[in-house]
Amino acid sequence: MRTKRRAAPRDRGYVFEVVKANIIALIVALAAMLLSALIVKLFSVGDGAIPIINQVIKSVSIFVGCLVSLKKPNNGWLRGLISGFIFVWLSFVVFSALDAHFEFGLGLFNDCVLGAVSGMISGIIAVNIRKH
Repeated sequence: MRTKRRAAPRDRGYVFEVVKANIIALIVALAAMLLSALIVKLFSVGDGAIPIINQVIKSVSIFVGCLVSLKKPNNGWLRGLISGFIFVWLSFVVFSALDAHFEFGLGLFNDCVLGAVSGMISGIIAVNIRKH
């Protein structure tokens, strides 16, 4: 009589976590941008506050993506840093395509640094929350 071998659960790895984190972060960012556009339109928020709101939305989106996706215990800072950096480029492409205007400059560099740092912090928090 043959015994059936149970297939080990597939380990999807770190790359899958980073891809999943970026997809979730992009969805959160799109929803938050729509909501913020509605709030800016309804309450006549000044032009000076819009870049700050955008940076907060990007950071929160990266945090949510990392918190939901990064589950493996090691190298959370590195996976978060990579997720944040990729998210900035992915969101740049998506939002520039929606605007039909691609502009490379110092602002994109600043976004990359902020995205990488907030991703790194988010990755550290996400991995350490899972330990307890």
